Amino acid sequence: MGRTLPFKAPAVNAERRKELALFQKQAKIRFKSLELLNLAFTHRSFANEQGGAVDNNEKLEFFGDSVLGLVVSEYLLGVLHDRTEGEMARVKSFVVSEDSLEEIARGLRLDNFILIGRGEEYSGGRSKKTLLADALEAIIGAYYLDSGFKAVHDFVKRMLAPEIHKVLEDRHRKDYKTLLQEMVQKRFRSYPRYRVVQRKGPDHNRIFAIEVSVDNRTFGPGEGKNKKDAEQAAAGLAYEALVNRKPQARGPSEPQARRRHRRS
Repeated sequence: MGRTLPFKAPAVNAERRKELALFQKQAKIRFKSLELLNLAFTHRSFANEQGGAVDNNEKLEFFGDSVLGLVVSEYLLGVLHDRTEGEMARVKSFVVSEDSLEEIARGLRLDNFILIGRGEEYSGGRSKKTLLADALEAIIGAYYLDSGFKAVHDFVKRMLAPEIHKVLEDRHRKDYKTLLQEMVQKRFRSYPRYRVVQRKGPDHNRIFAIEVSVDNRTFGPGEGKNKKDAEQAAAGLAYEALVNRKPQARGPSEPQARRRHRRS
C-alpha cells in the first residue's frame, strides 16, 4: 500500500517468481510486492533455519484472521439481515473454522508454495491442517497490506461465499464440538466451556486432557495430542451423554484458569 512494512521478507529469485506467478494465477489475485506474498508463505520452521535473516508469517496470520472475520461478518450482515446475532455467529464459526480454511487452502494448492524447514517437511508438515489454514490467513493479511480492503474483500468473498451457503443449506461438515454447541444453545441457551485439566508427556509428544462444562455439569476429560483434538474428544463425551441421557456428568473439578487463544 505504498508504505514500508516492518518485515524481513525472503528474497524472491527467478524460480520463486515463477512459482508465485502460478499461485496468483490460480487464486486470481495480483500482488504488487512479491516479497510480501513470499513472506505469507513462510512458515516459522523455514525462518528458524535462516538464523533470523527472515521473518515468518505468524504476524500476517494474526492480522489476516481479523481481516477475514471482518469481511465474513459484513457479508453475513447483508445476507442474514433478518437473522439473530446468535445465528450469524453460528454460521461465521463454521465458515472461518480451521476445517473450512483448510479446504479452501487445498483448493488453492497452497501446499505447493509454502516455505517450510527440512524437519517439518520430513514430518509431513506441508499437508498439516493448521499450517495450511494459517497460511491462507497470512495471505489474506498480506493481500490487505499490499492492495487494500476492496481487493482482499473481493478475494475473501469469492473464496468464502460458497462455504457460507453450504452452512445455510446445511451441507457443511459437522463435528462433535459443533453438534454440542448447537444442542447447548438450543436446550440451555448457553455455550459449552472448555478448560485444560492436565498436560502430560514431553513437548514433542504432549497429551492434553480437557473437560467441558454444560449447564453446571462437567464431562470428560477428553484427550488429544493438541487442544483442538482434546476438545473434540470432550465434546463427543458430552454430546453422547446428553443425547442418550446417560449419567456421565460429574461435579466440577478443581478450578484451573486456562484461557484458550485459538478461535472455536
